[in-house]
Formats: sequence, structure tokens, C-alpha cells
Amino acid sequence: MPSDTPPAFDGKAFVRTLTSSPGVYRYFDMAGELLYVGKASNLKKRVGSYFLKPRLEPRIAAMIAQIARCETTVTRTEGEALLLESQLIKSLKPRYNIMLRDDKSYPYLYLSTADEFPRLALHRGAKNQPGRYFGPYPSVHAVRESLGLLQKLFKIRTCEDSYFRNRTRPCLLHQIGRCSAPCVALIDKAEYARDVRHVEMFLDGRSSTVLDELGSEMEQASRALQFERAAKLRDQIAALRQLQAQHHVHGASADMDVIACRIESGLACVSVLFFRDGISLGTRDYFPRLPLDAEPADVLAQFIAQYYLERPVPRELILGETLADAAILAEMLATQAGHAVEIKSRVRSERAQFLQMAERNAQAALTQRLASRQTLGTRFEDLRKLLELPEPPKRIECFDISHTRGELTVASCVVFGPEGPEKSHYRRFNIDGITPGDDYAAMHQALTRRFRKVADGEGAKPDVLLIDGGRGQVAQALEVLAGLGVAGIHVVGVAKGPARRAGEETLILVDQGREVHPGPTSPALHLVAAVRDESHRFAISGHRKRREKARERSVLEDVPGIGARRRSALLKAFGGLAGVEAAGVEELMRVKGIDRGLAERIYDALHG
Repeated sequence: MPSDTPPAFDGKAFVRTLTSSPGVYRYFDMAGELLYVGKASNLKKRVGSYFLKPRLEPRIAAMIAQIARCETTVTRTEGEALLLESQLIKSLKPRYNIMLRDDKSYPYLYLSTADEFPRLALHRGAKNQPGRYFGPYPSVHAVRESLGLLQKLFKIRTCEDSYFRNRTRPCLLHQIGRCSAPCVALIDKAEYARDVRHVEMFLDGRSSTVLDELGSEMEQASRALQFERAAKLRDQIAALRQLQAQHHVHGASADMDVIACRIESGLACVSVLFFRDGISLGTRDYFPRLPLDAEPADVLAQFIAQYYLERPVPRELILGETLADAAILAEMLATQAGHAVEIKSRVRSERAQFLQMAERNAQAALTQRLASRQTLGTRFEDLRKLLELPEPPKRIECFDISHTRGELTVASCVVFGPEGPEKSHYRRFNIDGITPGDDYAAMHQALTRRFRKVADGEGAKPDVLLIDGGRGQVAQALEVLAGLGVAGIHVVGVAKGPARRAGEETLILVDQGREVHPGPTSPALHLVAAVRDESHRFAISGHRKRREKARERSVLEDVPGIGARRRSALLKAFGGLAGVEAAGVEELMRVKGIDRGLAERIYDALHG
């Protein structure tokens, strides 16, 4: 009887079919899952090295044993192969590649140059608005610090357009010298445009040119006997020079990033110091996913290729390790950035000091992360013992409900693993179609929507499901799981103690028919409380966003015949929407422009 098992992958035979051109190769297992992506200057030699060598490293041997298929893509140059490899690693996340885990978008400074009076603001997310984006910055703190300094120097507005359009007098920022108040015409358009141009020049790294222009303007004002204007320009120049003196780092004369890597106990940390125009923008630490036996140079090469795919590249990269493919990597980055990029590892003087600083930061961050991981491991092990599980859980999910008197209910689902919160797996559910305030129905709906996908074979199944609530909430979870035919999940209710004090929670283990009171010193309860609190925070923030979004849109906007002017008149006459809702038809008619027919339509819209 013929076997249905496909034949084993013959690597040696496959290598004979390959070209000697540069390109990218991809290994897949029996299930079609991507194992590894690599680049090669010579595909035949590189892929052959996996199958023709008699002895391989344990990590490589373990991967090769799983290979069922190999695909290749030929490129024109090795630089193109490196770029394609980085793109595939970032998008496909192969199991055996070093992977930069970077789920947060970076903050930028945004200048709305399309506006008549542009605004300067912090921005995070898609860059789809007309204007200029400066950055990315290593942290929100760095953006806010820069924004505050620019407000002092150039007094560009930072307020939202809706606030700006409705001002009738200067706001507090003008009174404290942080805004020139274009909203009430305290500065003319030409002078404001000059300040905006100086902001752009300063953020482009041309602060010396800004100083030269301001100096020339000061001299012209002085010759024209405009002494008050000359004094203002003098003060602005002094403030700008003081800023440069405070933030300039000796030796950091160019735009550069200083990058160091440390590896310990199977965990890697990459620390990056950012310098732009001689000004330090701070540091940021990254913890890329690490396969076995990776070296710091390998981690840095993969990190740089992935990190700068979607970010501006500085002219210098100072590295703590020498990279074998440094020239190819520099060529790829230069092509992407449109300017020359130097990658240096042997540096002296001030750059060597910056590199030592990055290395110390990487080691300190790695030590802290390892200590945190050990604490988390202790908590997971204690939870295993408490729940009498055969092994520590690999995935914990927790659900919570948030609303205000039943209004705009939101359910949250947060996920924790052995390394802490897995924020890319967090989910929120807008709950509709239930009786307002019915938390049981809300929990039932959220759980049904979440675990219907599991029942259909989609998504990961948690080992432990935490429900923030007592037996009633837990009963909803058990009913949903049983109805969908999802088994193998330990459901745990987290009920607050009589005094609702932290550490007095009761864990309801329905499948074991018991309740436990771990106590405030229990590492397991510390873990459960941390997951529960994170779920609570995530639900509340989601509810607030939904509520704010709903309140940004007035019900009156849907009433035919009600434009912006009449809507504004109604809200002013009755002190807000609640006052309009409490008014009768006759009272509504007293507002200018509201006749009986329109008043009746308003009343009907507000009362269903």
C-alpha cells in the first residue's frame, strides 16, 4: 500500500539546481511554516553549506532536520538581497531568524505646513496628513522636551485646529511667552511664516544658519532704529545659543547613532544612542528575539537592516562589533537614505566614549530585564502549583468590562506570556445590543466573539483564562466555552475580598470545585493581580476613547435643518446637550431660527 508521507527533502539534489547569482533563500517545514530567511552573494554556495558540510552547529542541525521545502529569489546584487531579506524577516517573522520586536510606533514632531498658520505637535501613528514629520525620536519624553524648547524659541502654536479657530482672546501659552497668538492676529502672517521657516531649519539641523539669519535681522532692525524688535531678536539669539550650549555633546558633530549589543542567558539587548546636529536625543533599548548561539555581530547586523527599513538613516553608525557585511549594509542604507552612510566599529576619542556609554546602557538594561524575567518565572511557577497544572502556563488571557452607567460598554482582553505582556495580542470589543449595565451579557458577548475564532481553528488558545469577577461572571465563561466546544482552558475567577483590598482576592477554580485565598505574599496572586489590573486599565482606556469619540459627534448633527450655527445656538441657550434633551418643543422654539416643525424634529431625534 503506498504511503501518504511525502519524501524527505533532498538538500544535495536541490543545491545542484541552484544558480550562482546573489539572492534570498527561504526554508519551510512540513506544515508550510517559514523556518528561516537568508541572503547570499552566491545562492549555490550558501545553500550548499547547509547540506554539504559533515558537521553543523546544534541550532543549524535542528533547523535542517525540519526543512521540507526551500524557495529562492534571485536578485541583481548582494545589496538587493540584503534589503529583501530584511523586509521578509520583518513581515514574515521566521522562527529561526533574529527578529526585532518593535510593536510601538515612534513619536515624531509634526509641522502642519499646509495650514495658513502651521502648528507644531507630537505625532505618533500613520503619517498621512499634509505637512512635515521630524524624527523619529527615541521617546515621547524627548519629543515633548524638544517641543517645549521650540515653543520658547519660536513661539509656534501647538493647539488643535478646532481650538485655534474658536479663540477670541489669547490663551495661557501666549501669556507665558510660549505662543505668538496668531489666533487673534497678534502676529502677522509674514512674520509667523518666518518663525515657521526657522523651526524647519532648526529641526533639519541648520541651527547655525538660523543664528546667522537672526543676527542679520537684528542688525537691520538696529540700523532702522527698531530697537524693540532688535532686543527681541537679541534675546532669541541668546536663548538659541544657550540651548546649543546645554544640549551639545562634545565630539558629536555629525548626525549619528551609537549602537551596542550585549547577550546573556539567551537574551539580547541592543542599546541605541541618538545624536542629531550635535544634540543628544537620548537612548532607547531593544530586546530582539534571539535564536540559539547568536553572536552580538549577527544581532547587530540583523537589527540595523530591519530597524532602518522605515526610518531616516544618520550619516554615521558607530557599532560595538565589527560586521562581516558592513560595506554591503552601508551601501544598502545609503541607497535608501539618499546620502553616504558610514559604519564604524574601531573609533577613538569622544566616539569611543559614546560607544562605552552605549555598552554600559545595554548591560544595565539587560541585567534589569533578566532580573524581571526571573521574577516573572517564579510567579508563573507558583501559579502552576496553585492551579495544580502539569507545567507553567504559556499564555494567560484576562477579560474585563468597563462602562459608565451602562453607556458605551467596552470589554478588554489582555495577554501575558512567560516574558510579560504581549501587547500585540491585546483586543478590545465594543459591546452593543445588550441591556445597559448588564455585565453578564457583556462578558458573554465578548467571550463569544473571542473564542468563536478558536472554535474555528483560528488564533491561539490560552492555557489560563482569568475573569475579573465572581461566580456569575465565571459561569458566563464556562457557558460560552461549552457552547463553542472549546476545551482544555483553565477558567479562574478573580473576586475581590470583602474590603476590596489588594492581596485579599479570592480565586474561583470552578473546574476543580474549590476557592483559594493565596494571600498578599503569594507570587501567583501577584501575577494574577498584575494581569487583572492591566486588563482593567485597558478596558477603561478603551471605554474613555469610545465615549470621547461619541461625544465629539452631536446627535443634533443628524437632524435635518440643523447646521453649525443653529446647533451652537441651541447648546448655548440650554447649556449643553443635556439641557437641550430636557427642553420641550415650546422651549426649543424660543431659540432664534427654530420654528415648530424643526423643534418637533429635534425633540423626536433626542427622545427616540
